[in-house]
Amino acid sequence: MKKETRIPGIQSEAEEFKKFYDIVVRLRAPDGCPWDREQTPLTLRSDLIEETYECIEAIDEQDPSHVKEELGDIFLLTTLIAYIHEQAGFFSVAEMLADASEKYIRRHPHVFTEALSNIGTAEVLQNWEKIKVEQEGRKPKESVLDEVNRGLPPLDRAWKLQKKAAKAGFDWPDAAGVIAKVKEELEEVEEAIANSTITSNNLADGRVADALEGELGDLLFSVVNLCRFFDTEPSLALQRTNSKFTERFKYVEKHMKENSQEMKAQNLEEMDQYWNEAKGAKY
Repeated sequence: MKKETRIPGIQSEAEEFKKFYDIVVRLRAPDGCPWDREQTPLTLRSDLIEETYECIEAIDEQDPSHVKEELGDIFLLTTLIAYIHEQAGFFSVAEMLADASEKYIRRHPHVFTEALSNIGTAEVLQNWEKIKVEQEGRKPKESVLDEVNRGLPPLDRAWKLQKKAAKAGFDWPDAAGVIAKVKEELEEVEEAIANSTITSNNLADGRVADALEGELGDLLFSVVNLCRFFDTEPSLALQRTNSKFTERFKYVEKHMKENSQEMKAQNLEEMDQYWNEAKGAKY
């Protein structure tokens, strides 16, 4: 048996969680932190989303130290949200953890019982859905698409909706059809723009904005479908491009400043030159 080793000063998981929990309790105490005391589950929603994306960025960087830090931030928020419910008398943090433990034992019979050992991933997922309905009393969904959470960010929801549809057999036979669809939707966007004669003066026209929004939505949906076809998660791909754009733009800003040039439309040619330099340097 492998001997367990611990970093000096680090206690057991149970002891460390108790210490962490006690810190949250202290922060929410009458003489605790004013900011923490003012928070509610609703006010903490955006923080939870932001910290999750920061953790994803750390994982992408493959920086374990940074991942550890960001997971700690997420852990603080989840514990804080749970403790706020405990203070309100809805449920305790201990009850939340107990319910979670029971649920994940129940949903992993292939691990915690002998009956379903040696099954594959597909069977695990099938059993997962079956257990939710038969053992947990979840109402069966009228459509497979109803299984996708409506609260997801639109890009992530589009990705999951398309995966569900594809799993049901509603899918393109090959990539050529997906690419053709993207091109078709782009043409419809161009047609909508041409027919609307969009200018800065009539963008406020609700009919123009609504028509264009619909066509742009179709285009984005088809691009997400292309991502799905090649098993490339769109939110992660876009996050990667956001980081790339940020680095290149910072390069442009830096060199414009070094050459006493302003960041403005009249200097677009110079900015474009620095952009290409950054691109060539693989920023």
